[in-house]
Amino acid sequence: MTRAAIYVRVSTTRQAENDLSLSDQIGQCRTYCERHGWEVVEVFSEPGASALDDDRPVFQEMIFKAKRADRPFDRVVVHSLSRFSRDTLHSELYVRELVKAGAQLVSITQDVGHDGSGDFIRKMLNVFDEHQSRENAKHTHRAMCENARQGFWNGSYPPFGYRVEVKEKRRNKEKKVLAIDDSEAPIVRKIFSLASGQEGRPVGVKAIASYLNERGLSRRGLRFSTGGVHGLLSSTTYHGVHYFNRRDSRNGKPRPPSQWVTLQVPAIIDEPTFNAVRGLLQSRNPKRMPPRVANGPTFLAGLARCGYCGAALIQNTGKGGAYRYYCCSRKLKEGVTACRGFRMPNGSP
Repeated sequence: MTRAAIYVRVSTTRQAENDLSLSDQIGQCRTYCERHGWEVVEVFSEPGASALDDDRPVFQEMIFKAKRADRPFDRVVVHSLSRFSRDTLHSELYVRELVKAGAQLVSITQDVGHDGSGDFIRKMLNVFDEHQSRENAKHTHRAMCENARQGFWNGSYPPFGYRVEVKEKRRNKEKKVLAIDDSEAPIVRKIFSLASGQEGRPVGVKAIASYLNERGLSRRGLRFSTGGVHGLLSSTTYHGVHYFNRRDSRNGKPRPPSQWVTLQVPAIIDEPTFNAVRGLLQSRNPKRMPPRVANGPTFLAGLARCGYCGAALIQNTGKGGAYRYYCCSRKLKEGVTACRGFRMPNGSP
C-alpha cells in the first residue's frame, strides 16, 4: 500500500487559533488518500509559518524524514501547492529532494501530473503563488503603516511597561492603542531613576540588572540582563514617541529614517530624563571611549563554560586592567543572584 504523509500550514498564528483551516486541510487530505487507497502514516501540521521562508521546523522535519534510509512514506500530500511553498526556488529545490528520496508531492486541488508537462505547470503555479504572496505582503505593510499614522498599535507585543487596549471598532476590526501598565510602569521609572542618578550617583546597566534581579523583579517572567536594560533605556517609546517600520520584518535590516512612522503613545518618563540617560549611555560606549588597557588574546573564548549554569565564561578586568579573570557571562549580565559561580584568574597580568 502507498504510504502518505500529510503536510498542512497556515501563515499566521491568528489563523491557526481562529480558523478551521488546519483541521479542514487535514480532513480533505485524508479523504483524498482514502479515495486513492493510500495509508496516511503521519500528519505534519505547521501553524503560523510563512511559505516564503523554508525555515519552518515542521516542514524541515518532514523533509528530513522523507530522506531517511527506511523511506517512511511515498507521497507528500498537501491541499494546494501554496501550502508546500510560495517561493519558486525553494519549492523546486525541495520537490527534487523528495523525488531523489522516492517521494512525490501531490496537491489534492491541483492535479498537475508528474510528467514533463506537469512539472512545467507546477513551476508556473509556483511563480503565480510567489507573486501573489509578495503583493499581499506589500498591501498589508502599507495598511499597517497607515494604521500607525492614525495612532493605532499594530498588534505585536507591547513594550515592557505598556499594555494594549481596544480604542474603537471599525466594522469587524478592533483598533488598538498602547496604554500604561500600572504594574510594569513603576519598574520602568525605577530603571530610569537609577540610570539618571535621581537617587544619587548614576548606575550602570549591569548594576541596574543586578538590583532588579536581587529584588525578584522580572521582565514578564524573565530575568533582567544588561542587554535588556540597555534596550529599555534606549527606547524613545518611554517618553511618548514610538517609531513603527524601523526594520524590515523579513530580514531584520534597518530601514532609513525617512520610512519610519511616528506614533504618539502615553509617556512613562519625561523627555529630559530620557535625554540625560541617553547622554550617559553614549559617554560609556566603548566605541567612543576605548578601554585604557587593550585586551590580550582570550585563549578560552568560546570554549570555557560555567560549571554551575553552563553559560560561557568571558574575560573581564579589575583595577583598571591590573589583573584579569574569567567570570560567568550570565552572572556578569544578570547580577550575583543569577549564578553562584566564582571568578577564576587567567594567570596573566
